[in-house]
Amino acid sequence: MFDVIGVGANSVDYVYVLPQFPSPDSASAKLRIAHYTTSCGGQTATTLCTCAAMGLSTSYIGSTGNDDAGQLMRDALADRGVDISQSVESDGANAFAVILLDERQGERVVLWERPRGLDLAPGDLDPDVVCDTRLLHVDDVDIDTAIRAASMARAAGIPVTSDIEQADERTGELVAAVTIPIFAEHVLEPLTGEQDFERALRKLRQRHSGMLCVTLGSRGALLLDGDELYRQPAFSMSITDTTGAGDVFRGAFIAALLRGDAPGDILRFANVAAGISCSRLGAIASVPTLAETEALAGL
Repeated sequence: MFDVIGVGANSVDYVYVLPQFPSPDSASAKLRIAHYTTSCGGQTATTLCTCAAMGLSTSYIGSTGNDDAGQLMRDALADRGVDISQSVESDGANAFAVILLDERQGERVVLWERPRGLDLAPGDLDPDVVCDTRLLHVDDVDIDTAIRAASMARAAGIPVTSDIEQADERTGELVAAVTIPIFAEHVLEPLTGEQDFERALRKLRQRHSGMLCVTLGSRGALLLDGDELYRQPAFSMSITDTTGAGDVFRGAFIAALLRGDAPGDILRFANVAAGISCSRLGAIASVPTLAETEALAGL
């Protein structure tokens, strides 16, 4: 049995560090690239690599291409101790992203592509495999498959965390299927009609009894446990690259949850891990170790 199984996305990222963001019809319409690199990432892949760095046994269920980028992605997961025996190698190119990074502030723009042949179908899931874990983590990229996996795990009494980055007609169904939804900040208003994050979480509480969490970037994160709201500011670090910070947050959240930390400590630990990741370039390449995170979190 694994500590964490993840069902979801991966990506090979082509990162271009720029002196500033380009702007049409201005002097910055043409910019020299300050630095560029190829780095692996993706929502679930980065979260699992974080869990592995925190000492947890992990397994990835997802689809990679059979091109050089797909091999790079599989190697990156395996090198970090993530089991890939249940991943699917599809015929075609791997998912990728072009990331434009402002070297002054560490903020980025992500341009992505995921060929249709990489879609993971609900029928690709084996209940015996999906449920061979202490915790399941899903994202919302192949949402039908995520809902199916989460439903399998919940039926088996397994907790399910999630990375919810978009709001569409199926998002409510995914929220209902998981036990601990973790939202990107821009999702809550279209999902609940509330601009205020606390009111949005409390509105969701009317139909969901589990922990409810929202990441707020430089403003930290909120966690609603029962009726008690926990607020945690972002951990202050010099910002190099924010790519993957939310995925690292989720991996550290899972690690703290599985070791039985109190809700406020879970939130602090996850924020510290995300802060460390922002001080480094790349997604998976920015994942901190357990020792680094514990030392700075003071836990």
